[in-house]
Amino acid sequence: MPNKSKKLRYIYLIYWFLLTYIIAALVWWFVALNNQTRQMNQYKINELVPTDKNYTSRLNELKAEEVRKTTQYIGEGSIFLLLILAGAVFVFRAVRRQLKGSQEQQHFMMALTHELKTPIAVAKLNLETLQKRKLDETQQQRLIQTTLQETNRLNALCNNMLLSSQIEAGGYLVTQEETNLSELIAECVQDFITRYPERLILPEIKENLFINSDRLLLQMVVNNLIDNAIKYSPKESKITVRLFDEYDMNVLQVADEGKGIPDEEKIKIFKKFYRIGNQATKAAKGTGLGLYLTKKIVARHRGSITVTDHLPTGAIFTVTLHSTT
Repeated sequence: MPNKSKKLRYIYLIYWFLLTYIIAALVWWFVALNNQTRQMNQYKINELVPTDKNYTSRLNELKAEEVRKTTQYIGEGSIFLLLILAGAVFVFRAVRRQLKGSQEQQHFMMALTHELKTPIAVAKLNLETLQKRKLDETQQQRLIQTTLQETNRLNALCNNMLLSSQIEAGGYLVTQEETNLSELIAECVQDFITRYPERLILPEIKENLFINSDRLLLQMVVNNLIDNAIKYSPKESKITVRLFDEYDMNVLQVADEGKGIPDEEKIKIFKKFYRIGNQATKAAKGTGLGLYLTKKIVARHRGSITVTDHLPTGAIFTVTLHSTT
């Protein structure tokens, strides 16, 4: 990383040097042309005969021509300068955006590699333990449960990656069917309770709330929000999943008791590959795709998603969707 930063500094230095050189050359050509015009005009003035009856008018014409050409040079030079600066700003922003995107993708690949290796290693170790050792029923079930959790992580990760690429390419068509949102969320919550028996996940779900939606995508929204709450909150804290209706809207809220999200990060967390904090110090698992996909899916259903503080500590993610009337 230090070598890369050093290389970027060299690139920026060369860029600014070339830009400065171009502007300086433009200024030099303006000064040179203006001096040349002044000298030529002075040469013509010196050739005038003072006793000529047209001397005054001719002198005024020459001075007016000099002023006109100077104004022309200033106008053309200003236009060229503005075009150069506009192009420089455009190129600089495009390059910086490209470098930032490349850096985010590199961090994503590093996180993805870690996310893939960890569950594979855990599942392999558990299966080898079951194969080589004679364990009692309780120990076997605990290893099987852990292996299932890791394979579910792999499945969710693969689904997020596949859906992200399909959405980016415009290849995923959202289906619309009447869905019992209450049952869908209850099933998702129960799945997490089964997978994480040590976590306190409290459902507060109003029954028989319906919505026209893509069931698979909505299931992914709920899973991503609950999974996010589990990642970023202490094991002893509680996670509350609420569903209620408000006017003609269905409102889903997932509240955790973690550290919360700073105000300046609340918009950024929905960007692709973005994760809170310094890349080198992130302890929570994840690739930065979950919330990005969640926002995309909610937008495809003409809904909205917001994040607010959960006092005294934590965050509340609120998804608002149109109900079936």
